[in-house]
Amino acid sequence: MQDLKDTVALVTGAARRVGAAIARKLHAHGATVLLHYRGSEPEAIALEAELNALRAGSAVRIKADLLAHSAPELLVRTAVERFGRLDLLVNNASSFFPTAVGEVDDRSWDDLVGANVKAPLLLSQAAAPVLARSRGSIVNIVDIHADRPLKGYVVYSIAKAGLAAMTRSLAMELAPDVRVNGVSPGAIAWPEDGQFPPEVRRHIIDDTLLKRLGDPDDIARAVHFLAAGAPYVTGQILAVDGGRSVNI
Repeated sequence: MQDLKDTVALVTGAARRVGAAIARKLHAHGATVLLHYRGSEPEAIALEAELNALRAGSAVRIKADLLAHSAPELLVRTAVERFGRLDLLVNNASSFFPTAVGEVDDRSWDDLVGANVKAPLLLSQAAAPVLARSRGSIVNIVDIHADRPLKGYVVYSIAKAGLAAMTRSLAMELAPDVRVNGVSPGAIAWPEDGQFPPEVRRHIIDDTLLKRLGDPDDIARAVHFLAAGAPYVTGQILAVDGGRSVNI
């Protein structure tokens, strides 16, 4: 469980849900983690305390709006100043909400494309020189709807398609020093704002070959594999979706 010992990982959107599962998994395998969050401060404080109780000095939280001009440099600089290095960047933070055609506006475009494309790109760019020194890697949390758009979510689907293209492009640009891969979740954790009513949820699960909802830890295990167990893998996007992407 120490295959990431002496490494430092930055996880965006780390306070809750999938991001917290990723942070816990990397930490359990020996990594020191920088926990980025924006609004979920109580959860970020609790996670930081939880991880430091397991291994003192192994987790630090940092609050930032990833679309702020100074955010990418701030996060990378904090990792280097606190821990002396950066080995893994996990671009997990994301916005997710529907945008019907005819109702798309600048706000929804800037939010969804900003969170899912602009912020990961600028943060990856800022981190690249430091990651290169440690022969590190980037893992982007994409979505199966990057390839198969989700009806009613046109801007989100476009944004995740951009993140998928960015994953492959950065793998080329940053090689051979930095590996860049992605994980595409399927039905893992339902939105907490009721976007999917019960009948839609049932339909989604019926389209999933394994006929069940996934778990955030399924994504965390995939991130750990790409970070620690796949040294000859770059430019790839792994679907973790119970087989849904081959059945829709």
